[in-house]
Amino acid sequence: MIRYDALDPLPVRGALPGLNDALEACGSAVLVAPPGTGKTTLVPLALAGLLEDGRPLRRVVVAEPRRIAARAAARRMAWLLGEKVGESIGYTVRGERVVGPHARVEVVTTGVLLQRLQRDQELAGVDVVVLDECHERHLDADTVAAFLLDVRAALRPELRLVAASATTDAEGWARLLGDAPVVEAQGVSHPVEVVWAPPVRPVRPPHGMRVDPALLTHVASAVRRALAEREGDVLCFLPGVGEIARVAGQLGDLGEVDVLQVHGRAPAAVQDAVLSPGVRRRVVLATAVAESSLTVPGVRVVVDSGLAREPRVDHARGLSALTTVRASQAAGRQRAGRAGREAPGAVYRCWAEAEDARLARFPAPEIKVADLTAFALQAACWGDPDATGLALLDPPPGGAMAAARSVLSAVGAVDSAGRATERGARMSRLGLHPRLARALLDAAPEVGAARAADVVALLSEEPPREYGDDLAAAWRAARRGGDTYAGRWRAEARRLRAGASTGTDFSLPPTHDSLSGTVAVEPHPGTTATHGPQTSDAPSTPASTATGAGGRARSGDDRVVGLVAALAFPERVARAQGGSYLMASGTRAELGDGSGLRGAPWLAVAVADRPVGAGHARVRLGAVIDEETARRAAGSLHTEGDEVHWAGGDVVARRVERLGAVELAVRPMKDADSGLVREALLEGLREEGLGLLRWTRDAEVLRQRLAFLYRHLGAPWPDVRDDALHARVEEWLEPELGRARRRADLGRIDAGQGLGRLLPWATGEAARLDELAPERVEVPSGSRIRIDYRDPERPVLAVKLQEMFGLAETPRVAGVPVLVHLLSPAGRPAAVTADLASFWGDGYRAVRAELRGRYPKHPWPEDPATAEPTRHTNARLRR
Repeated sequence: MIRYDALDPLPVRGALPGLNDALEACGSAVLVAPPGTGKTTLVPLALAGLLEDGRPLRRVVVAEPRRIAARAAARRMAWLLGEKVGESIGYTVRGERVVGPHARVEVVTTGVLLQRLQRDQELAGVDVVVLDECHERHLDADTVAAFLLDVRAALRPELRLVAASATTDAEGWARLLGDAPVVEAQGVSHPVEVVWAPPVRPVRPPHGMRVDPALLTHVASAVRRALAEREGDVLCFLPGVGEIARVAGQLGDLGEVDVLQVHGRAPAAVQDAVLSPGVRRRVVLATAVAESSLTVPGVRVVVDSGLAREPRVDHARGLSALTTVRASQAAGRQRAGRAGREAPGAVYRCWAEAEDARLARFPAPEIKVADLTAFALQAACWGDPDATGLALLDPPPGGAMAAARSVLSAVGAVDSAGRATERGARMSRLGLHPRLARALLDAAPEVGAARAADVVALLSEEPPREYGDDLAAAWRAARRGGDTYAGRWRAEARRLRAGASTGTDFSLPPTHDSLSGTVAVEPHPGTTATHGPQTSDAPSTPASTATGAGGRARSGDDRVVGLVAALAFPERVARAQGGSYLMASGTRAELGDGSGLRGAPWLAVAVADRPVGAGHARVRLGAVIDEETARRAAGSLHTEGDEVHWAGGDVVARRVERLGAVELAVRPMKDADSGLVREALLEGLREEGLGLLRWTRDAEVLRQRLAFLYRHLGAPWPDVRDDALHARVEEWLEPELGRARRRADLGRIDAGQGLGRLLPWATGEAARLDELAPERVEVPSGSRIRIDYRDPERPVLAVKLQEMFGLAETPRVAGVPVLVHLLSPAGRPAAVTADLASFWGDGYRAVRAELRGRYPKHPWPEDPATAEPTRHTNARLRR
């Protein structure tokens, strides 16, 4: 029986006529509906014709960004129809399918829909696709939208498409869908009071996965404050599972208040409890999953930590992971709206009001910041390797796509033109990151499909921290574990085991009950499976041990997990070196305190991050391997050749065998290629400077004179700054450089002779060097005084004051007045001037009065402008 008492009050009902008209006219529409209006539940039922309103029956697929949201939406719609899930309403998520033969609405995750489109581009039998929560800009959702638009344009123009969200770039989505109409539903919004509750003391900003414990303590205190000041349940937003657990631990003494934790890894019983009204007052600690995809009944207060998790990739280090960021303004509005779904409420924001305006307006689209390897493979399998023909709100960054194609090429997923190979198509159907797909396919023939699937399942969802950083130990913990993670691991391993053996549909479990949703129970590790593909190597208890490099005992588990992890991340095979590990990618990593991996000569690093203030990465999950496994897995990175470079202050020539940045064997070379030696010498000159050459005084003066001429006259006089000289090294250092083999040979090259080659001989200007920038000039006394060109802006002439008597005009070189340093008879500076005439008229009297008594034997005429210049004393003049 349809529960009209729950359906009729939903505000989105008023937008249904407009939505139907838009779909009839254009085939697509953008539905903007505030949280709690019924867009996720009522709209699919109406579009499917399940509300007994005379509309034709259609088959509707609703795509949700998360598994928990897909299950919850299906259960809610089934409840509204008075049915069980699996009848008119079903759902499919990775590893679980509950869809009956007469289902009209199927809720799927975007990842499942993506796989379905690759297998069946026409989506035969589907009339309408609803992309829910499209504002979250998950990469799978953006990709699905692009593929669906291709399907509508080329194969199924009658396929109807709805992009639905509470807050989104409606105009952008409308343009993407071909100028689709925007239909807005007016929600019944209850007022939500904003309480600004920043920490009393400053907290450290998030970095990587790290959140300042002081902030979490403050969030816990804000929850206690909200419980004391407000009525109703409290919904608290935190960035991840670890932070939820920490805050839950600090709220363990709330007495009559239940503390629930909701996230993608939470047990189904907990998720169901959160989505049902509670008997006692509740505090629900949630990740972003509760922002828009789920309705938590009874919530009157929201406590917002202001943090979120987004994917990031560091192409330089070859690391990708989730990272903690400040939540956007849109996320803040979504979270606050949860407090006003059912009645007036309040939101406690754990940051200062002044900070709010500086937050990003919307979350960063995943396509801009995430690892694009899986996306690139999907695009290649779709027939558009560059993704240039896909209708995307944001184009993929070129650098990220190039990095993704490099990975796909290395694992054999694409050919030289970027087109998907048969192997790549099979990898795409696995529902895994291409790295993990490669590991599963390549490891299965050697270690068996069951064991390979077990380890890949561990890598596809990182084990809990309490499992430790040793992948083999984590595998054993999962096998004997009874926790929620172990259950999910078993289900995923079972799915992958079938895929590795048969290469068929990998998005579904090997067996399932389409009505009840129960999944066939996996046998305990060590027993023989009674369903699905039979293998002789089902998950087993630890096998016999062998001794690997360094004397460390290596079990059968070590061998299996090491091979799988190395195949998945070949550029992260790492060799012990100086207390840390050097990865093939060139990134250095360290083990945490108490790591179970210590002492291993080689590791395959599966998960790593970079702690705050650390210069190296930190291994969070890895496996012990030997050199043979490293060579095999990272074979594409293996090179052997001559390496000649500048190191330790001289040329080093070696024959080196390496895996990427990891040196395997080194032999010194005596007769290195002259071209390589030359490049190494140039590297040394760039690193240590041109001072490695022999600079005589004449050479230094010539360089200064040339710098002066270039500064004031420009071409054809050469630029003799370091960068310019490096750029023209062939012109002025050959052939001497070609004959050099080591540092000492550089020290014998006369830099002045080389600079002489740069003079403008061809134009004849070189002959004017002494005219334009003379080394010396003759002063009135007849002395030839050296000019100092060290400052190319203004050369300096340092001369005794008496030798300049009678000269009214300042000397010039290349038209530039020199800066005259007038010296006392003892050679000490007495005055500085660029205008002798002015000095004789004004400044000279003060100098004469000060120095006349000190140097009575030297002439100090009253009128220096007409006096006789001299190098001598008065006595010498009288003779």
